[in-house]
Amino acid sequence: MTRNFYYGLGRPFSPLYSVAMRLRERLYQQGILKSTAFEVPIISVGNLTLGGTGKTPMVQYLARLLQKKGYQPAIISRGYGGATKERINIVSDGKEIFLAADYVGDEPRMLAETLPGIPVLTGIVRKLPAAEAVRMGANILLLDDGFQHLAIRRDLDLVLFNTDKLAGNSRVFPGGDLREPIKALHRCHAFVLTGTDEQNQQRAMNFRAVLYEKFPGKPVFFSRNTPIGLVLQTTDGDKIPVQPEELRDQQCLAFCGIAQPESFQQTLKQLHIQPTALRVLPDHFTYTQKTLGQLITAARKSKANCFLCTEKDLVKLRNLELPLPLYGVVIEAQPDKGLTHFIVNHNSL
Repeated sequence: MTRNFYYGLGRPFSPLYSVAMRLRERLYQQGILKSTAFEVPIISVGNLTLGGTGKTPMVQYLARLLQKKGYQPAIISRGYGGATKERINIVSDGKEIFLAADYVGDEPRMLAETLPGIPVLTGIVRKLPAAEAVRMGANILLLDDGFQHLAIRRDLDLVLFNTDKLAGNSRVFPGGDLREPIKALHRCHAFVLTGTDEQNQQRAMNFRAVLYEKFPGKPVFFSRNTPIGLVLQTTDGDKIPVQPEELRDQQCLAFCGIAQPESFQQTLKQLHIQPTALRVLPDHFTYTQKTLGQLITAARKSKANCFLCTEKDLVKLRNLELPLPLYGVVIEAQPDKGLTHFIVNHNSL
C-alpha cells in the first residue's frame, strides 16, 4: 500500500455518482452550466469529504480577520438542517438576529450569534442571498461549505481536511467519504489541515508532503481547534462566560450532535473535564422533548449536576427548560500565521 492510499489520495473509486460529478464540473468549465460572478470578492470554505472538517470555526476566524482588516463581510450558507424553503433568509443583518436554528439551521444561527456586525444569510440557490448581502452593504462574501457550489464564481477556494480523518479511503460516496473525485482538488487555491495537535502533527506533515506532490504550487496550512472557554446558557439564551476550572469538580453529563464526536471528547480531555457520561447524537440533530427527557434521565442515573455540550448544540436549546445548568464549550480555529498572510495579501482581495 502506497502512502497516497494510506492518506486517502489514491486512485478514486468511480461509481455513477463520481462520473456525474466530473461531468457537472466539466459543464461549468465549458460554460454550459452558468456560474454567477459578483462585483465583490468571494472566499469559499469547503471540503472534499463528508462530515466535519472544522468549516464553522474557520469561517468564524476568517470573518473576524476580514472585519478587523476593514472589510464588511457577510456569510452565505445553504442552511443545512433548517426547515425554511424561502429563497432568501436573513438570519442576521449584523445588528439583530431574526431567525431560529430550527428554521435556518444550527450552523448559520451559531455564526449569527458569535459574529456581531457580520450579516449571515441562507438559501438553497446561494446566488440569491449572496446578491442580497451585497445590496445590504457587504464588500466581501464568505461562502460556507462552498467547494462543490460551482454556481457562484469565487476568487479564493480553501479546502479543509480533518487531520485525523484526511481523505478516508479515497472513494467517492456512496463507496466512501469523498463528495467528488480527488482531481477536483485542482480547482482550489489552498489546503488547510484542521484539528492538528501534538499527537497528529507528524501525520499532518506527511499528508502535506503528499498534497505538495500531487498538487504542486498550492500552499498547505495547519490549524488547531482550541477550546477557549465555556459559557453558561440561561433559559432565554443569554450566555455567561465561565472558566473551565469551575466545572472540573462538577458532575457533568456531556452530549453532542456533531459530525465528529471524537473531537468533542478530545476537547473535554484538553479542558480536564471528565463527564459522568457522554451521549452522542447525529449531526444537526433536532432536540425534541423526548430527547431532553432521555438526557434528564441519564443525568439522574449518573448523578450529574449539570449538562455540557458544544456551542453548536447550544443554539438549538434556547428557550427550553432544563432542570440542571447548561454549559457549552467555545472553540476557536487558530491557524498558523501563514494562512493569515495568504488571505490578507491574496491578489484577488
